[in-house]
Amino acid sequence: MAKKYVIGIDYGTDSVRSVVVDTTNGEILGSSVFEYPRWKKGLFCNPLINQFRQHPLDYIEGLEQSVRGALSGLSEEVTGNIAGINIDTTGSTPVAVDKDGTPLSLKKDFENNPDAMFVIWKDHTAVGEAGEINDLAKTWGGIDFTKFEGGIYSSEWFWAKILHVLRTSEIVRENAWSWVEHCDWIPGLLTGNTNPLQLKRSRCAAGHKAMWHDDFNGLPDERFLVKLDPLLSGLRERLYTQTYTSETVVGSLSPEWAARLGLSTDVKIGAGTFDAHTGAVGGEIKPYQLVKVMGTSTCDMIVAPHNEVGNKLVAGICGQVNGSIIPGMVGLEAGQSAFGDIYAWFGKLLMWPVNNIISEMSWLDVKSKEKITGEVADKLISELSKQAESLPIEETSVIALDWMNGRRTPDANQALKGAITGLSLGSDAPRIFKALVEATAFGSKLINERFISEGIRIDGVIAIGGVAKKNPFVMQIVADVLNMPIKVAASEQTCALGSAMSASVVAGIYEDIPSAQKAMGGGFEKEYRPDPVRAEKYETLFRKYVYLGKLVEENFTF
Repeated sequence: MAKKYVIGIDYGTDSVRSVVVDTTNGEILGSSVFEYPRWKKGLFCNPLINQFRQHPLDYIEGLEQSVRGALSGLSEEVTGNIAGINIDTTGSTPVAVDKDGTPLSLKKDFENNPDAMFVIWKDHTAVGEAGEINDLAKTWGGIDFTKFEGGIYSSEWFWAKILHVLRTSEIVRENAWSWVEHCDWIPGLLTGNTNPLQLKRSRCAAGHKAMWHDDFNGLPDERFLVKLDPLLSGLRERLYTQTYTSETVVGSLSPEWAARLGLSTDVKIGAGTFDAHTGAVGGEIKPYQLVKVMGTSTCDMIVAPHNEVGNKLVAGICGQVNGSIIPGMVGLEAGQSAFGDIYAWFGKLLMWPVNNIISEMSWLDVKSKEKITGEVADKLISELSKQAESLPIEETSVIALDWMNGRRTPDANQALKGAITGLSLGSDAPRIFKALVEATAFGSKLINERFISEGIRIDGVIAIGGVAKKNPFVMQIVADVLNMPIKVAASEQTCALGSAMSASVVAGIYEDIPSAQKAMGGGFEKEYRPDPVRAEKYETLFRKYVYLGKLVEENFTF
């Protein structure tokens, strides 16, 4: 019997990555990354108002080119035996669609309208709408539809974003028949059926971001939605009732996409999910192991048996959903709205004179300017890390808050802003950078403390993502602050590998995801162990961070 192979496709914030995986051992035989060209140019985004939108053409072009790139150079024995494809995306990332499920931004007159595009996870234009949802959920006299979402709805999520766009864009409001998550639309595209009423919607996306639950018979009640805003009238019936976990077969590859990708129409397509959740699968998550996806933001995931979690509601997290990570178990999600993004922000801040002064120096030739700019940008974070690492903990009196993009958990509040305190004339760039790194670690500790205080134990920590793989300085501080060992997954493409594991179940190669994890897991490459002395010192600084957070939240939220 011929070997079988699968493809995992991981849509991140900046790019999409496809991997071709051997199902017998998890070996990645081919990989390709496509950076979104429109996103890279900053099109359709306005960071000053926290507006971040992506054009579906970036996704479509990335789908074709990344898969073809991953397959390039592989033998016919491999390409002819691709059995399944699964995808993951960022989320909540919804888009307005017509009756056929075509995003409005793919239609004439909408191609340059940001409100007709995918509203990606980090878009916080709907802070006001999220606040209205939270107020109504507690006061309308019926079910609190946020109770399985941690009790607080976020501007990063489905309903808040939809309501904001409906209110602010008349042309989109008049032409949007339904709304579809990115992770639901791509499988529909691959199978040739994007009909909003026929799409198999992701359990992960619906449960964590759209207030879907079996106890509610699906999405929030029509009466609640209309009371929130009459603009939502009738939308519920144009969405969905049923949801599906990632090992569910959506269909087979359509003739069009089989031709575009150079594959067979026999390839099975699985239901989509979110990147962090499938990253937890690829990172070999087990019950009560916390998996931290550490990149531009963080997502922290735990799975627990349903009979142990039961009806326990964990306050202030990003939802608890049966089957969202591993079917048959409750998936619990938390996270930070900014992590690596904070380091990138500080780097960009320090690059201002390089980009704006050196570039104007007429006595420097163009090649020299480009070389200086490129070399400084490439070395900046690593040099800051090197210098900050040599600073004793007690010498860094600077304390920061990691809320530069709001706070996701615990207790979502996207209106919050970051802060840096304890500055003096001796506060140089490495000291401030170290304080920012410590702040992101303290934010991680707050999440751990919330889970534990709510009765969800943490037996171990696994880290995946770019920060975990590339910055030992950050990882050691996080281990010291958490006072727990952190294992780093060996795979360079953990989210895509997790999607490939799901694809192997979709294709019928493995019975379930734990079996696929056992066969295809890549293990761990490193473990960061906390230093007891540093951990004790960080406990004192953490309490100061908590105090600063309360002070800012109570007095400086605008």
